Amino acid sequence: MTERSFTITRVFDAPPDRVWREWTEPERFADWYGGPEAEVPLSTVTMDVRPGGLLRLTMLYSGRAIQWQGEYREVVPPERLVFTITDMPHEDARALITVVLTDLGDGRTEMHFEQRGPLPPELLEAAKSGWGAFFDRVDERLVTP
Repeated sequence: MTERSFTITRVFDAPPDRVWREWTEPERFADWYGGPEAEVPLSTVTMDVRPGGLLRLTMLYSGRAIQWQGEYREVVPPERLVFTITDMPHEDARALITVVLTDLGDGRTEMHFEQRGPLPPELLEAAKSGWGAFFDRVDERLVTP
């Protein structure tokens, strides 16, 4: 399968440390990962946010349980997070996710997100759209204190 990538840039009305916690705290991550269509039970989330640490969670979507797992590669709070993730843990195909947070001042943060890895062309837009829905939920969460 050919390696493909896409990027998404979003600006959130929250400082970088708040956006960082959305990515690194299980309670927060479980609430937005999967967007409005899926549920991630907090009891299934394990996040050892350090280089070499593991990420594991179960997403309930359309009547099925999807097992996600990955490994953190780079952790530079609250600026840069790099990790792998897959819903096919018995295969070598893993996406590499890079999140870069930039402080824009005035309590605003620019998030640059990139996913790269093996992805069929017909799933590229679906993956990008899915992450966009996830980030809409992050935006909703960040408008409340």
